[in-house]
Amino acid sequence: MQPLVECVPNFSNGRDPEVYGAIADAIRTVPGVQVFDVSADPDHNRTVITFVGAPDDVVEAAFQGIRVARDLIDLDHHRGEHPRIGATDVCPFVPVRGITTEACVGLARRLGKRVGEELGVAVYLYGAAATRPERESLADIRKGQYELWKQEVATDPRRQPDFGPAEPRPWGATVIGARPFLIAYNLYLNSNDADLAERIAKAVRFSSGGLRYVQARGFLVEGQAQVSMNLTNFERTPIYRVQEMVRREAAQYGLAITRAELVGLIPQKALLDAARWYLQIDPFHDEQVLELRLEKEEAGVAQPSPAPFVEVVAAATPTPGGGSVAAQTGALAAALAQMAAGLTVGRKKYADVAEAAGRVLDEADAIRRQLTAAIEEDAAAFERILAVVRDKSLGEEAKAAALEAATVTAGEVPLRVVRLSRDAAQLAQTIATIGNVNAATDAAVGAIMARAAAEGAGLNVRINSIALKDRALAGTWRAEVEALLAEVTTISAAAVATATERGGF
Repeated sequence: MQPLVECVPNFSNGRDPEVYGAIADAIRTVPGVQVFDVSADPDHNRTVITFVGAPDDVVEAAFQGIRVARDLIDLDHHRGEHPRIGATDVCPFVPVRGITTEACVGLARRLGKRVGEELGVAVYLYGAAATRPERESLADIRKGQYELWKQEVATDPRRQPDFGPAEPRPWGATVIGARPFLIAYNLYLNSNDADLAERIAKAVRFSSGGLRYVQARGFLVEGQAQVSMNLTNFERTPIYRVQEMVRREAAQYGLAITRAELVGLIPQKALLDAARWYLQIDPFHDEQVLELRLEKEEAGVAQPSPAPFVEVVAAATPTPGGGSVAAQTGALAAALAQMAAGLTVGRKKYADVAEAAGRVLDEADAIRRQLTAAIEEDAAAFERILAVVRDKSLGEEAKAAALEAATVTAGEVPLRVVRLSRDAAQLAQTIATIGNVNAATDAAVGAIMARAAAEGAGLNVRINSIALKDRALAGTWRAEVEALLAEVTTISAAAVATATERGGF
């Protein structure tokens, strides 16, 4: 299955259809990219374009959009409600399917380098791609907006871009990064008082003591007070919790929510979670939604079976091999931890550990997805090595460089599997200790699987380190693997002992 990436660049023009239309058209010119949404807001003077495609295609489409925005948008003449620092203000990559956040970091850095060198745009990396802690937050990079940036960029070392020239230009700077899925969600109030909207936003946003994973500002949009929000992790801070907090904060001023607005796309899970909460259906499973059940039936996965993967592994081909199997094993370990947590959350008997179990549930789900993606990543990494070895068009020097780069990737993928497997083992141990006693042995099996995954992936790291010409990096890999394996061995043994004790056998 082809990896898919979502890109959601924000452009500093929402009032001229010819401008933001030209940007969207430039993105559409890249084959394989689908533009799903173009949301223009004249009050914010900002357009958000959502598109999806294969990683390389998405990078190219983002570059084309940034190029046109640079040529058409002059920040010296831009005014709008929303903070901004550049013509293309922010450009995040979001993993959708078959790709990890770490891989999206690579896409962000590749795009940033190209934009800086070919377009002469100052680029700052943020989120998971940030090169320094103070640049992880978009708000911190954008502090003072374009006006302060153009005063400081040439003289203040803290403003030195990651790529591109440190000089003020009318297209400003672009912030490029990688992040989880973000929901842009706005709530309108029965008032025309922007100050009240900002007071409510201040109570809700995390930076002012509100809800974690919520960014919020108050605006006046089309004569109506708006609480504008970005929900940066809807699984940790669900949309219904945000909605209810805004409702309560508004009520103290005698206000009510009149309508909600969604900018761009939203994951199906966020809506299902809201339905569960508001309708109070307990238990409620995704398979109870008719269309979802039909999708599973039509895809032939109503009764999941490991047989296809097992058969592919058994074939007389070099991939998928031990690295992919290690990743699959790690994904199963995380799945068991997730299952045990799911059997704990919502049970009255375990109400006192519900919050901790909920964290295990969310973290195990994220790790399971990353390890599942690593199944194909490991196979692809080895195929790249084979492709370089078989390529007779490369000169000796070029082949050596290409082989070194491919070997680095082939070692980094299983190293990440070892790290994630250690994390899965820790989650399994945690839920074996606090979770539903009837699932304690399942969690322990998860920890055992995590150790097996780490051991298997560790072998791949070691074998690739032998071929690596960068001996310092090879040594770093081996040292980290040894430390991780010692840790996961201890954790898995503790999980087994905990399950044995709780099970009374």
